[in-house]
Amino acid sequence: MELSIQIKKYRTELHLSQEELAEKVYVTRQTISNWENEKSYPDIHSLLLLSSLFNVSLDQLIKGDIEKMKEIISEQEIKKFNYYGSIYTVHLAVLIISAVPLFMWLGRYAYIPFGILFIITQYWALKVEKLKKKNDIQTYKEIVAFTEGKNWMNFIRQLKWENVLIKIY
Repeated sequence: MELSIQIKKYRTELHLSQEELAEKVYVTRQTISNWENEKSYPDIHSLLLLSSLFNVSLDQLIKGDIEKMKEIISEQEIKKFNYYGSIYTVHLAVLIISAVPLFMWLGRYAYIPFGILFIITQYWALKVEKLKKKNDIQTYKEIVAFTEGKNWMNFIRQLKWENVLIKIY
């Protein structure tokens, strides 16, 4: 991450040793070493002290890290969405395909396994819907854009806002 590079850069610019910086930020020298070697990450209090000491904004100090974190979170959300969607699709297909054979073989006793399959399928459908709501995905285009890792949300919101303005005028 870039924060480790930033800390080391600003520390050397101020001609501070790790020990001296540690005293000013109220941590140990090992903690500074861990930050610079990407073994740990400073808490918010330490980040505020560092930004004040280095005379840079907090945003400037951690800018690269925020972008990387957003990418990692976005990738995780996309993987989770695709995973849940795949499981839901398989369960839905099994549910639909198994309905007729189950009722032909088991008669009215088929309601039990069919009900269990239905509940499991609904569970995965709810997981997918929860992710859609969390990531503000509403239309098919948004779903496709999200699964491809594109950020169409801002574009779509902008289009919706432009349509509102057009209707007003």
